[in-house]
Amino acid sequence: MNETVIQTKSLCKNYGSFKALDNVSFSVRRGDIYGLIGRNGAGKTTIMKIVTGLAQKSDGEFELFGKNGERSDSKRRIGCLIENPAFFPNMTAYRNLRYYAIQRGVADMKRIDEVLDLVKLTDAKNKKFRTFSLGMKQRLGIAYALLDDPDIVILDEPINGLDPIGISELRETFSRLNREKNITFIISSHILSELYMTANRFMFIEKGKVLKELDKEELDNECRKCIAVRTDSIKSASAVIEEKLAVSDYKVIDGRELRIYEDIDSANVNRTLIENGIDVAEIFETGISLEDYFKELVKEAE
Repeated sequence: MNETVIQTKSLCKNYGSFKALDNVSFSVRRGDIYGLIGRNGAGKTTIMKIVTGLAQKSDGEFELFGKNGERSDSKRRIGCLIENPAFFPNMTAYRNLRYYAIQRGVADMKRIDEVLDLVKLTDAKNKKFRTFSLGMKQRLGIAYALLDDPDIVILDEPINGLDPIGISELRETFSRLNREKNITFIISSHILSELYMTANRFMFIEKGKVLKELDKEELDNECRKCIAVRTDSIKSASAVIEEKLAVSDYKVIDGRELRIYEDIDSANVNRTLIENGIDVAEIFETGISLEDYFKELVKEAE
């Protein structure tokens, strides 16, 4: 069983009367690439700030490596890129990192070359920051987060504004560091498709509340292929497929769509419904997208 490196229990954060986090509970295991999914303002950044000590909780508790997160010195084992460091535009990548290494008490300056190599910026170490592309700037930010040789790296919206090539390069960087260095990542994003390609576990959050926490296999199962039936007679249609076709694995969507997840012929479903007086507006095979899945979670919560 993998070690739990971060765990929150009923975590709350209030800004006056506004509740940014409302009883948030989740856990991150060593070796995870853990995706925080939610719209802008959902609470993702607030969670990251509390865990890294950049903000104080209002209520609840959290643990780092099994110890009280507020009292533990384990925050030293976390590297983060939440609010971008102020890199100096006329200084090189190396000198920018050297400035922060001295500031953060990194004893061995060889670490700078190591992190530049990890993010594939060795060839650009002597180039000035102002000449960097957005993707290179993001990778330098990740190098900054890696300076202290952390066990956990927390990144807030690291792919925002990147082109497809830049996103692909970062995705490969995360996967390689996770695979080769066993670094645990927590990455927030509202771009579901990209995060899906990187993470192995996910937490969906909306308006400060956790909607669902699940691993990739469970998410794939939730979004698996199905037969969708659209009808105004959902209750009757549900009864027919249960009684006449012995279907038990199905779900009602938006009050007028029935999704059947069992291996059954769609023509047989259509014929059975019609024979039992159900008007079928539409029937088709589909697989729910991650975006639609998230929308459904939000609707269910509301």
